[in-house]
Amino acid sequence: MDNEIKALTDAIKDDYRKWHGNITDPVRKANIAKMEERFDNGLVVKTGRKYIKIIIGQSVWGFIVNIDNDAKFKRGDILMPAGYSTPARNFARGNIYDGYKPRWVGAA
Repeated sequence: MDNEIKALTDAIKDDYRKWHGNITDPVRKANIAKMEERFDNGLVVKTGRKYIKIIIGQSVWGFIVNIDNDAKFKRGDILMPAGYSTPARNFARGNIYDGYKPRWVGAA
């Protein structure tokens, strides 16, 4: 699962970079480079007993189910946050093993 988590976080970072577009102004480009570096450094993966939490800055991007015996979800399912410490357990937004295409703004 480590490779899939790495691929997910890399895809989130790539989506953030694409969101800025192609900037030609050198001053703006330097500011955006600082923003992208801050974004990259602020992306944290925390592994818990049941879930892996993806944090960007001070917000939770989403949760990934990290157990095989969940009553409703399978391992690798991506859940939106219901709060900082709790995932929304209504339905999975995708699965890291099924080619999920993330957006930097959150699990959707």
